[in-house]
Amino acid sequence: MSHHQTRQDEREAPVDRDVAARPADAAWLVDRSVLDRLGKELDDDGEGYTKVFVANFITCLPGRIERLRLALTTGDLEAAVDAVLSLKTSSQMVGAERLAGLAMDLETEVRCEASRSDTMALPKLAAAFLGRIARCGGQTVHILDQWT
Repeated sequence: MSHHQTRQDEREAPVDRDVAARPADAAWLVDRSVLDRLGKELDDDGEGYTKVFVANFITCLPGRIERLRLALTTGDLEAAVDAVLSLKTSSQMVGAERLAGLAMDLETEVRCEASRSDTMALPKLAAAFLGRIARCGGQTVHILDQWT
């Protein structure tokens, strides 16, 4: 998959608009209990702190995915580790379980590639993971948008 194709896939990642109609699928994407726990931790008594936190996640997600894309496609191992950790951690914090799982899988692969000297390893990981991450991110945002 070419650099241009990866960027095109990210921009055109289809969002399953019916996913909200299927509660089991929505729960698979976003764990509502994490958001409830976040609200308690933020002492959110109707002040909307949790909604602001989720809105910030939604706003920052495209930039996080773009940073990851750039790091992987240019073969920048240090930036790739930083970007995948950022995506994983922020996803976990809002209960975006499927997106966090994809980031964990990618992190494992990136760390395995760190021990090799294959200069094409990270771009290959970009081809393998970025489309799925972008699609999952779009579906996750769709679910979170309904919550906020």
